[in-house]
Amino acid sequence: IAKTEIGMYAACYKLAIFMTLFSTAYKLAIEPFFFSEADKKSSKQSYALVLETFVIIGSSILVLVVVALDILKVIFIGDPEYWQAMYIVPIILFANFCLGIYQNLSVWYKVTDMTKFAAYISVVGATITLLLNIILIPNYSFLGSAIATLIAYLTMASLSYAIGKKYYPIPYNASKILFYIVLSISLSSISFYGFRDNILVGIVCIMVMNLVILVKEKRQIIKLFNLIR
Repeated sequence: IAKTEIGMYAACYKLAIFMTLFSTAYKLAIEPFFFSEADKKSSKQSYALVLETFVIIGSSILVLVVVALDILKVIFIGDPEYWQAMYIVPIILFANFCLGIYQNLSVWYKVTDMTKFAAYISVVGATITLLLNIILIPNYSFLGSAIATLIAYLTMASLSYAIGKKYYPIPYNASKILFYIVLSISLSSISFYGFRDNILVGIVCIMVMNLVILVKEKRQIIKLFNLIR
């Protein structure tokens, strides 16, 4: 039974690759920018804009991928026997979104050469993952592992934000960031857990997410691309 559940979990975990690829690509593209801006007076404002843009684009990707999961599972998993774990995929997607946020928040200890905090935060994340897996998996199977992953990454992001405020305060627009996170989670949950069989509802969720971004953030995204260029 355990091996069967591990197979289901591993197969469905693969669908989180879309968020992982986005986070990794964004990180590779933006890290050289972090160091090139470090000595400028406006560096902190630039770092704040980078994270806000990551959250905005990532929120859109989260909703899009969640809506498309039932199509993607046929392409990337194939065997219907593995689909029993599909309900944990939105959780894993959001967990990887949190990991991407943490990677963006980590700029403070990189530009200040305080990378020892990376080790501290990673140890905390690893400890939470191990403990929660031991506690949750016996009762909740792969759902417990998904929850453990989410809590670990969310804790790492929260710790980096809190510690960074002390050593290298960056003026992040926390209310805007939380707004897009909550909006993307809400729309994803409505589509996947509420109206999973209704593709029209999913399409409406995608349109709402991107319409909000277009109306509220068009100038900010253009500003970021101009800044990088």
